[in-house]
Amino acid sequence: MKRLLALAVLGAFGLAATPAFAADNPQQDKMKECQAQAGEKKLEGKDRQNYVNTCLKATPAKPESKMAMCNKQTAGLKGDERSKAQSECMKATPAKPESKMAMCNKKTAGLKGDERSKAQSECMKGG
Repeated sequence: MKRLLALAVLGAFGLAATPAFAADNPQQDKMKECQAQAGEKKLEGKDRQNYVNTCLKATPAKPESKMAMCNKQTAGLKGDERSKAQSECMKATPAKPESKMAMCNKKTAGLKGDERSKAQSECMKGG
């Protein structure tokens, strides 16, 4: 009787824990991705195992911090000049890429009327 009760309790815990194991996590996703890449490369045996292990250990490159970028920009400067330049660099917001419309407006700035309209239309189409 005690064995039956123990099995029932263990079975209940086992069923309750199953959803936690079934959920995907980042490590499982990475494993699937590495396995898929190894499959695309048609690797087998030790070569496949080594590739997957290396892939799993790899970390994505982090984008350069603003501080590191400003340090590079002010590398040749000294003293107050460097401090001022770094301060301005850190305060600056990154420039937004120019819109296609703004670029086309600049290209056609000297034109007027129908000529400008036609040139802008072609510029916006990629011509």
